Amino acid sequence: MGSEVLLPVIDFSDELKPGTPEWDSVRARVQQALQEYGGFEALFDKVPSELQKSMFGAIEDMFEFPLETKSRTTSANPPFGTGYTGKSSRASWETIGIEDVLIPENLRSFTNLLWPEGNLALSTKTVGSFSKQLSELDQMIRRMVLESFGVEKYCDEHIDSSRYGLRVMKYEAPENMESKIMLIPHTDKNLLTMLHHQNHVDGLEVQSKDGKWINVKPSRDSFIVMPGDSLQAWMNGRVQAPIHRVVLTENETRYSTTRPFLTPTEGYIIKVPDKLVDEEHPLRFKPYEYSKYLKFFKTEQGHKIHQSSVKIFCGV
Repeated sequence: MGSEVLLPVIDFSDELKPGTPEWDSVRARVQQALQEYGGFEALFDKVPSELQKSMFGAIEDMFEFPLETKSRTTSANPPFGTGYTGKSSRASWETIGIEDVLIPENLRSFTNLLWPEGNLALSTKTVGSFSKQLSELDQMIRRMVLESFGVEKYCDEHIDSSRYGLRVMKYEAPENMESKIMLIPHTDKNLLTMLHHQNHVDGLEVQSKDGKWINVKPSRDSFIVMPGDSLQAWMNGRVQAPIHRVVLTENETRYSTTRPFLTPTEGYIIKVPDKLVDEEHPLRFKPYEYSKYLKFFKTEQGHKIHQSSVKIFCGV
């Protein structure tokens, strides 16, 4: 299926501070990787291996519950895609999403839906700790992206108007040894995504600019970073949300996490900054509200144009 071309690998394990030569060097690599490949592999060794193992165990435990139990997590706020989604005629996977995962009360409430007697060790020591550790990486990357295009004054606004989600996914092993597309080619609809596979089963492929599929095989301490449609629109197309898919070639189940699944808060208007509009880069996207975009995407028309829905929804 995919080629053996690799995404750029960028190391964030060292202490990086804005304004230092080390920061500027990494920032330049981030900008180049996003513009040439649409994403990169971020090395980040600050999540202990024991915590990663605990996360993997937690993911397996969540999906072992019967359908009735998993369905309790369905969100009252469906446009943001949280809660349980099961396999269907269009999907060969299961997913559970947790909204506002950095808020302890939200995390405990979610955990209690699966474990009515409570599971403090899971919610606080595992999911909460895992998410908190990666917030540092997320904020570094976002600041670097905005600095790269001279709009760093919006960094605080970006952070204050964003919500963090955690999505765990389970891809059932194919019934035979033939390759199977488990998740169709698509772009993410959010601001920024970090993908981390929790077991040894690969499957993520990213489409390059020339249309070739790149096999992505992250190491244990790395995360695949990709902009979503909303960051592409906010940046006036200066960065592109890459098309990607999941293809399984092994007869084994694949588990993965998406963290942070970074989305704008409800009501926030995604609007291109004036500084990103000029003669060379005319305005490409009209302002829009994220929740309304998701509602459009969930319509039959929106789903049919999975890879270009943001352009149809708000393109100039």
